[in-house]
Amino acid sequence: MFVSVFEIFKVSIGPSSSHTMGPMVAATRFVEHLAKNKGRFDRGDQCQLECKLQGSLAFTGKGHATDQAILFGLCGFSPETFERDEANDRLVKLGIGKQIEIADGFSVGLDPETAIIFDYDTTQMPHPNTMVLSLIGPEGDVRFEETYLSIGGGFVLTMKEHQNVDKLEQRVEAIAIPFPFHSAAEMLEMGNAHGKTIAEMKRANELTRMTETDLNIGLKKLWAVMDDCVERGLEGTGILPGGLKVKRRAAAVRDKLIEQRGTNLQMPHAANDWISLYAMAVNEENAAGGQVVTSPTNGAAGVFPAVIKYYLNHVPGATMAKAHEMLLVGAAIGGLIKHNASISGAEVGCQGEIGSASAMAAAAICAVLGGSNEQVENAAEIALEHHLGMTCDPIAGLVQVPCIERNGMGAIKAIAAASLSLNGDGTHIVPLDACIKTMYETGKDMDSRYKETSLGGLSVALPAC
Repeated sequence: MFVSVFEIFKVSIGPSSSHTMGPMVAATRFVEHLAKNKGRFDRGDQCQLECKLQGSLAFTGKGHATDQAILFGLCGFSPETFERDEANDRLVKLGIGKQIEIADGFSVGLDPETAIIFDYDTTQMPHPNTMVLSLIGPEGDVRFEETYLSIGGGFVLTMKEHQNVDKLEQRVEAIAIPFPFHSAAEMLEMGNAHGKTIAEMKRANELTRMTETDLNIGLKKLWAVMDDCVERGLEGTGILPGGLKVKRRAAAVRDKLIEQRGTNLQMPHAANDWISLYAMAVNEENAAGGQVVTSPTNGAAGVFPAVIKYYLNHVPGATMAKAHEMLLVGAAIGGLIKHNASISGAEVGCQGEIGSASAMAAAAICAVLGGSNEQVENAAEIALEHHLGMTCDPIAGLVQVPCIERNGMGAIKAIAAASLSLNGDGTHIVPLDACIKTMYETGKDMDSRYKETSLGGLSVALPAC
C-alpha cells in the first residue's frame, strides 16, 4: 500500500477538502477532458455546462462554497495556484459573459446562476459526495457526462475509477516499494525485521517516486505553507464569512497568553492554550477561505500543524529536521487510515477527520520525542480511539462551529496520547488496526443526519441558524 506524504498533505483552499477542493479538482478535470477531446465535442453550436450536486455536497454545499469551487474549477483555477482576488474577478466577468473558453475556438455557455443544481432528492449514489458534470447540446442532448466522487482529503475519483479502485491500487503498487505495509501490524513487523523506524521506512518508500532532494524540498514547502497559515491565523481579526457571525478569536487569545508570560497569572496548563490557539488559527483561516494544507482534510487541517508548532516552539531541543520527520510519520498513519477506512466526514463522520488527524499527530510527536515504533502505534491508537463516534454536524453547513474548536481539542488529545504512550512500553489491548476498523464500521452505522448533511446534531440545535 502506498499513499504518498504529498497526497495526505496537499496544499488546499478553505473551507473544505471534500466540498471545496475536491469539487474544484473535479471541475478542472472535466474541462481538461473537454479540451483534449475538442474535435469530438465542438460541433460549432452553443453547448452549456451543468453540474448536479448530490448527497452531502447538496445539503452543505452552500456553506462549504461548493458552488463557487465548481465555477472556479471550470474557469481553470486549481487549489495549488488559487488566487482569490483573481478568481473573484473571473466570476464577475463570467456573470456578465456567461461563457468560458474550453480550448482555442471552443467556447461553451456557463451561467453561474443556473449551472449549479443542488439535488436534494437523489438518495442512491455511489458516495455521499457525488457530483455529475454535463456538457449539454442546444437541443438538450447530453454530449458528455461524468460522475465524480469527492472521497475526502481532496481525493477525487470518476465513477469508473471508483468501480475499479482495486485495479488502480494494484497499478500503483506495481512500482515496488521496500516497505509495502498494508496495516499497522505489518508496519511494526517490517520495522522490527529491518531495524527501521516508521519515518525511515516511509522515507524509503517515498524515494522510489522521487529524489531525496525533491522529497526534502517538498517537506520543507509543506511545513512552510502550514506555518504561514498558522501565522496568518494568529493575525486575523473580524467576522468569518457565512452568516453565523463567528468572531475570529486567535489574535485576542494570543495577545492574552503573551501578557500572562512571566506573571503569576499564567496557569500550569498554559501549554494547552497555546496548542489550541495554533490549531484554531489554522481553522479560522480555513473558514475564511484561506490557503491550508489537508491534514488529512481541510476540516481537520489545524491539528497537525498545531502539534508541529507546539513541538518547535515549546519542546527543548526541537529541530526542523525532526519536524519534517513528523510529516513522514503522520503520512504513514494517515495512509493506513485512508486505505483501510475513510478520512471523509460525509462517509464516517468527524471521527474520520479530527480523529484521523489526531492519530497522525500523536504518532508524529511520539516518534520525534524518542518513541519506539510500538509506542508510536500505541499513540495513534489512543488518539483515534477517543474520537470514535464523533459526528460531523456543522452548524449551517459551515466549517466553523464546532469545527474550529474541535481542531484545538484534537491537537491536545494528540499530545496527551503521545505522552501516555511514551510513559508506557508500547503494549496495549486494542491494536491500531482494530481501532481503524472500528472507526470505519461505526461510521457506516452512523445515521446520515450526522455525516456532514447538517440535518442532525448541533446543526439543528440552534433553530435561529
